[in-house]
Amino acid sequence: MKLRTFFLCALCSTSLSLTALYAQGEPTNAKEAAKQNAKPKAITPEQKEAYEKLLTTLPAEEQAWERTLSENLGGFYFPNHQKDRVAGKITAWNYLKDEPGLPRMLIIGDSISRSYTLDVRKALAGKVNVHRAPANCGPTDRGLNQLDIWLGEKKWDVITFNFGIHDRATPPETYRANLVTLLARLRATGARIYWVRTTPASEGTNKENFTAAHCESLNRIADQLMQEAGIPVIDIYSLVAPRLAEFQLPNNVHFNGKGSSAMGKEIARQIASDLSASSSAKKGAQ
Repeated sequence: MKLRTFFLCALCSTSLSLTALYAQGEPTNAKEAAKQNAKPKAITPEQKEAYEKLLTTLPAEEQAWERTLSENLGGFYFPNHQKDRVAGKITAWNYLKDEPGLPRMLIIGDSISRSYTLDVRKALAGKVNVHRAPANCGPTDRGLNQLDIWLGEKKWDVITFNFGIHDRATPPETYRANLVTLLARLRATGARIYWVRTTPASEGTNKENFTAAHCESLNRIADQLMQEAGIPVIDIYSLVAPRLAEFQLPNNVHFNGKGSSAMGKEIARQIASDLSASSSAKKGAQ
């Protein structure tokens, strides 16, 4: 009962933390990210000292993960991570120790994917070790520059990826070319690759924000490419589009806890189904 209570409290704390993050204006493009990163770090000297003290108690591999986060999360996300870590909150950035014998899965994507990471991890607990890239992966050009860091040195069995909202200003031909290159590099890992469709824009966005027209263009390009390449597509766009009033924050590309949970469960469902079918096929061939 105590463990159950702790888990529920941790999830509530995570939900509140995400709500606060959105309220601060979570970046959705390079300009917004630069503006956020230019602000003073949102952490007190006491919190920073507590975080540094905590680091000394961690195993070497977990310390290495924290260093990777410090080098990749930037001036907006990393201070929030430090505060959450000191407070003992469970977030998508937390180090995950692999359970031996289980497939390893990597989630690559922006803040939308970060919001559903814990839901995917929870739904696949005991079946798949679910990790996420140590960054808000942003646009495709950032992916081209930092993909090797996100992939790390260990083998992946499954990789899901999305680049969309941050590419709204990327010329269509460049977006497609970048996806082609990224896909080739991901395939070279030997992992089972999935494309996750870009989620809808909210109602009432202005012309400088991510709009329905942006979303349609990006998904059209990616859909065609993934079909040509034979890449499985996880269609969370169609899952949430009819229920934006229920799932999406007002005038915002981000989703509430209910929306993130729905997306996470759908991604986990498809991954689990495919892994089960693959396992059954291998057994049948023996």
